[in-house]
Amino acid sequence: MKPAFESRVLETIARHAMFATGCHAGIAVSGGMDSVCMLHVLHELAPRWNLRLSVVHLDHGIRGASSQADAEFVRGLANRFALPFHFRKADVPAIDDNLEQAARGVRYDFFRELIASGAVDRIATGHTRSDQAETVLYRVLRGSGLSGLAGIRPVTRNGIVRPLLGCTRIEVEAWMKDRGIAWREDESNSSRAFARNRIRHELLPQLRQEFNPRLDDALANLAVLAADEEQYWNETLRQPVAQDGAVLLDRNELRQSPAAARRIVRRAIEAAQGNLRQIDFDHVEAILALARSNAGHGHLKIPGVDVLRSFDSIRLGCAGPLAREFAIRVSPPASIEIPRGAGRIDFQVIEHEGTSDAPNPYDSLVGELDWQRIASIPAHTGAAQASLELRNWRPGDRYRRVGQSHEQRIKLLFQGARVPLWERRNWPVLTAGGTIVWSRRFGPALEYARDASTRAILRILDQFPGRV
Repeated sequence: MKPAFESRVLETIARHAMFATGCHAGIAVSGGMDSVCMLHVLHELAPRWNLRLSVVHLDHGIRGASSQADAEFVRGLANRFALPFHFRKADVPAIDDNLEQAARGVRYDFFRELIASGAVDRIATGHTRSDQAETVLYRVLRGSGLSGLAGIRPVTRNGIVRPLLGCTRIEVEAWMKDRGIAWREDESNSSRAFARNRIRHELLPQLRQEFNPRLDDALANLAVLAADEEQYWNETLRQPVAQDGAVLLDRNELRQSPAAARRIVRRAIEAAQGNLRQIDFDHVEAILALARSNAGHGHLKIPGVDVLRSFDSIRLGCAGPLAREFAIRVSPPASIEIPRGAGRIDFQVIEHEGTSDAPNPYDSLVGELDWQRIASIPAHTGAAQASLELRNWRPGDRYRRVGQSHEQRIKLLFQGARVPLWERRNWPVLTAGGTIVWSRRFGPALEYARDASTRAILRILDQFPGRV
């Protein structure tokens, strides 16, 4: 191995702590120049870390007989080095997606499965500094944020490592030719049908010639700067957590420095839907504008995510159909789970033997109603008595609660209590014969609240998690 090439590979591996002593590394070998080089290099370096090696190959099913020949070539390499061979065949063209994206998804799913199964500890891929330059330029052209400009990470959270990331493709080719090592040529790498190939064979050469002969270094260095910036923010900002498919942000979080606010928004989107596909600068700015608005409420849609502002909270949830109404028959004793994770309510009828334990009528967690008065509410036609029903709040609902001289619309109570719009969708109210006798947080209706004359109590315990 040439000293300069060897030292660069060793420096990359050591700087990023790619391999622990005794690690079992799977080498992803396509048969192309870069991956075959990596296999030879790591085979030579393995004794330094007491590495155990395996060869990993995926036949994407894209190039027919050529793909099969690649697989046999790689199998032969594994046999020559007496290494275990992990092989999978896929039908990527049958996947309804962009071909490059689908191939990448299948490939990395295979890698993750090997790591998760314990077959290997890490997977090494043959990405070079030249690949890094192409990736960064591609993302610049697509309008990526700084996180995207970090490009190909030397080590990922999923256990993928890139030992050749400090070396250029020209250096790899020189090393391979110097040693007389053969590799397979993938004819699709020269096809101008793929954007990455047009960047590699047309755009980058033109930019090197007309603007900067060291453009690859400039782009790769930009990736390092962006990665370091992102590492700083990762350690500084909290990571939003999705609950029931949604992330809740405090509006004031998004009114600090734009640099921090944009990252918080992007993290929240990723936590809500699992990725940042189709999310661009304008989508993030629209959410920040929603946070800055003086209006109490607001709503917008971005790809895959519904964004709802209510008072000082902003909710980002996966786009989908609106929550349906619910109505649940109640026959105490009962414990009822409110749909869509909106808590649980327990109902119990108890005999009252005195007045010393009378609860606070404004307690938002425990409601006590006069069971006999509720039973006297006129029933619907054909029913022996009025049925109890727990249902969601609906526009127009109103009742007279304890401490009030007149009926109030529950919608106005929401506004006074600053209840966010998304909590209202599943807000439970209890009715008897169609009459509202209790509502979450706002308590019993005055006419049916327990008092000193009550002998049978309907006790309601509201276990509300206050989730998104």
